Amino acid sequence: QVQLVESGGGLMQAGGSLRLSCTASGRTFSSYAMGWFRQAPEKERKFVATINRSGNRTYYADSVKGRFTISRDNAKNTVYLQMNSLKPEDTAVYYCAAGYGVSMFRTGYSYWGQGTQVTVSS
Repeated sequence: QVQLVESGGGLMQAGGSLRLSCTASGRTFSSYAMGWFRQAPEKERKFVATINRSGNRTYYADSVKGRFTISRDNAKNTVYLQMNSLKPEDTAVYYCAAGYGVSMFRTGYSYWGQGTQVTVSS
């Protein structure tokens, strides 16, 4: 069992940057691949980025490739999502998730955080 808590969301103007953090409880954080998903109002939750257990493999949705960077610090039980060149269409609730392998699908993750709101104004 692992509990995930996201932080770092907020209101930002288009073109700005935010860094989201997700801290996990427990001592097995390095056993999990981690992912970020986002859900805009009245839309389904969609994949953003994922990183493997050691942090040497990452995958991104086409919509964020080149702008967002996922990373992790296993010593701090934390995964990050650095978001640059933000656009209004990035507005969503962002969720981190833990699973047993990298995946672009929600079903690939067993544990989810409560989400953090990111709002990008034009």
